[in-house]
Amino acid sequence: MIDLLDKFDPIAGERQAYLDAGGRDPVGVVMTKVLSPTRAVIAGRETILMGTYNYMGMTFDPDVIAAGEAALRDFGSGTTGSRSLNGTYTGHRACEDALKEFYGTKHAMVFSTGYQANLGVVSTLAGRGDYVILDADSHASIYDGCAMGNADIVRFRHNSVEDLAKRLGRLPPEAGKLVILEGVYSMLGDIAPLKEMVAVAKAAGAMVLVDEAHAMGFFGEHGRGVTEAAGVEADVDFIIGTFSKSVGTVGGFCVSNHPKFEVLRLVCRPYVFTASLPPAVVASAATSIRKLMHGGDKRARLWEATRAMHAGLIARGFTLGTRTAESAILAVIMPDQATTLAMWQALLERGVYVNFARPPATPTGVYLLRCSLCAEHTADEIATILQAFDDAATAVGVDLRAAA
Repeated sequence: MIDLLDKFDPIAGERQAYLDAGGRDPVGVVMTKVLSPTRAVIAGRETILMGTYNYMGMTFDPDVIAAGEAALRDFGSGTTGSRSLNGTYTGHRACEDALKEFYGTKHAMVFSTGYQANLGVVSTLAGRGDYVILDADSHASIYDGCAMGNADIVRFRHNSVEDLAKRLGRLPPEAGKLVILEGVYSMLGDIAPLKEMVAVAKAAGAMVLVDEAHAMGFFGEHGRGVTEAAGVEADVDFIIGTFSKSVGTVGGFCVSNHPKFEVLRLVCRPYVFTASLPPAVVASAATSIRKLMHGGDKRARLWEATRAMHAGLIARGFTLGTRTAESAILAVIMPDQATTLAMWQALLERGVYVNFARPPATPTGVYLLRCSLCAEHTADEIATILQAFDDAATAVGVDLRAAA
């Protein structure tokens, strides 16, 4: 008998060798207690969280917690059904209403996760004979949506307007085309040139979907994302987002003004055949979304913390994924996997948690420590994190700053 897991032996062996050498497993770090949006207890030590995507710090907002508690009491712990059957409560509709108000759209559709939102919408929109044109660095959920829909995939170079135009120009003019972009790319933290790319896509007769998972809450005057900041909301057909970042809970969504949008509730398999979100989750999400409409002060604090962290790392000689602070994601570039893991563990031992990232999650040959800022990070916490980076670099014994 062929063991179907044998193909993963090299990965498992690599991980075991690292653990046998005394390394701490970077996958599945256990937080035994969460104290605030920026602090938790890990391995018995209070740790500053610098890798949680809790951009707006909404996880401990009193109103958000109260809404979830009330829904838990009034509606129970779960729906035990899909949205198409018994899984739509008043809270699900209220959450979709909050999204429509936040984005100023006519339609909103809530999924159980952000991954499922991309999987469902992409696979349903583009099928056999259609073309999906996407950035080479697109998220795995986007690629999986393309595969599930069986559309022809056309990749263009990351953030290249010229390559997007060239690829579109080679496609049959009569074919269905969906251009997929992301407002903020989650590995390097860079933003897409949406104004130029959307114009190119529309000129080629393509529909446009933008994933704003890492931009919702703090880009644009009202926090609607890079599409708002770039002034292209009217030209974007679909916006995908998640509740697991700025909203502070879990779930995904798609908003749109397309007049035929509601048919997706009948034909989108990851929506139709998945249990709906628990009442407490959608109640918390709706409350958070409505508060984010008026989150100007939080947005300002987030940008202040982000710029301070970016400038501090650059001043210390570290190499970052972007020259300036383009988003609340800061990618600290490492030379190789061993150094990345050593730095990650050294930081954790000094009370700072960041994300370890390697291919295929990152571009080929790129290893990095991914930091995510929160609006609740204080100046003292930023200073502590920067000192930890200095101390960790010394402890690792490699001059990580030589290449800066």
